[in-house]
Amino acid sequence: MTRYVTAQEALGLVRSGMRVFVQTAAAAPQQLIAALVERAPDLRGVEIVHMHTEGSAAYAEPKYQDSFHASVMFVGQNLREAVNAGRADYIPVFLSEVPRLFRQKILPLDVALLHVSPPDRHGYCSLGISVDVARAASDTARILIAQVNPNMPRTHGDGLIHVSRLTAMVECNDPIMEHHPSPLTDTERAIGRHVAGLVEDGATLQMGIGAIPDAVLASLGSHRRLGIHTEMFSDGIIDLVEKGVITGEAKKIHPGEIVAGFAVGSRRLYDFMDDNPVIRMLDIAYVNDTAVIRRNPQVTAINSALEVDLTGQICADTLGAKQYSGVGGQMDFIRGAALSDHGRPIIALPSVTSRGESRIVGMLKPGAGVTTTRAHVHYVVTEFGVAMLYGRSLRQRAQALIDLAHPSHRESLSKTAHERFGLII
Repeated sequence: MTRYVTAQEALGLVRSGMRVFVQTAAAAPQQLIAALVERAPDLRGVEIVHMHTEGSAAYAEPKYQDSFHASVMFVGQNLREAVNAGRADYIPVFLSEVPRLFRQKILPLDVALLHVSPPDRHGYCSLGISVDVARAASDTARILIAQVNPNMPRTHGDGLIHVSRLTAMVECNDPIMEHHPSPLTDTERAIGRHVAGLVEDGATLQMGIGAIPDAVLASLGSHRRLGIHTEMFSDGIIDLVEKGVITGEAKKIHPGEIVAGFAVGSRRLYDFMDDNPVIRMLDIAYVNDTAVIRRNPQVTAINSALEVDLTGQICADTLGAKQYSGVGGQMDFIRGAALSDHGRPIIALPSVTSRGESRIVGMLKPGAGVTTTRAHVHYVVTEFGVAMLYGRSLRQRAQALIDLAHPSHRESLSKTAHERFGLII
C-alpha cells in the first residue's frame, strides 16, 4: 500500500517543466497547492492546468511567474486578474471535451493533485465531490498525489481510485470548502418563477450554482417526478429530494438517480452525498455528452449570461475583451436539451447589471465572445418575462428581447432595432 508522507515530501516529486493538474472547485487540495507553492524557488516552467478552483491560487501571483504558469479551462475569481494580466492563460473548450485533452495527450499530464476520501477496506478512495475531469486526469497522469481527507464524501460512480495507483498520500483533516447561498432578491425570485413556469412535470433538469438556479429550485415545490442530469449541483436540490419532487422516475437513462460531475455547497450537501447510492458522480465526458443528454425526455437546461444581443447571441464568459469565466458546459446542455424530446434550453439573467447597465444589448461589447450562438438559443428569461426565440426572425427576436429589457433601456434598444432591422416599435 502507498505510504503516507508529508505534503512537502509528496510535492518533491514535481520537477521543472512538468504539467500539473489540480482537482476542480471545492475539491481543490489546498495543502498540496500550498506545498507546491513553497517549492517555487526550486522550480521553473511548471504548467498548472485545471478547471475553476475554489481557494488559493497563489501560484499565479507575479512573484512566482518564473516558477509557475497556469493554463485553465475555466476562469474563477482566483485566476481572473492573472489571466487578464497575461500571467495565466485561458483555453476555450467545451467542458465535455476537456477529458479528451488529457486522454488523447493533447495536454499530457505529468502530475495530478487530488483530494480524496480515505480508502475503504478494499483499498479504494473516492474523488468525492469532483469526478468531472479529475477522472481523466487520474487515469492519464504519471504521478498521482492525493490529499486524503475523512471530510471528503465518498460518492458512487466513476470516482474510485485504488491506493496502488497513488504515488503519494498526504493525510488531511481540513473542512471541505463550502458555498452558502445568499438570500434571494425580488428580481431573482421573479426570474425563478418565470423559469419554473417552463419546467414540466417529469422534466430532467440541468442547472448550475448561484442565485438564479437557487431561485428556480425554490419555485419548483409543486412539481412532480423531476429528474437531475447536470454537470454540477448545490444545496437547492436537497429539499426537493426530501419533498419527493425530485424522483428521477421519468428519466430514460439512470432512472431514479441524480447524475452529475461535481458539486459545490454546504456541509449539509456533502453529508447528503456521502455514500448515497441515489447520487452518481460520473466522468464529465459522459455527463455532458450531447448524445447522452438528449436521451432523457424533457431536458430543461437552465443557464445564465452576461449579455444577450438583439439577435439572441449569448455572451456568458467575457466582459468585452476581458475573460470572466469560461465556455464550460453551457453549449453541451443547450444543444442536448434542444435535441431532447420536448426539451427546453433556457438562458436566464437579470435585465440589468448591479450598475444598472442593460444586459439586453443592441450588440455585444467589442471583443466579447459568443458562448452560445443565436441559432442554438430557444428561451431567454428575465424578471420581465419569457421570450421564445426558436423559429423567430431577427426582427421578431429583437421585439421579444426588448420586451424583456428593463423599461429604462427599452427606448434606446428600440432605436437600435429600428436602425439595424427597420423595426418600428
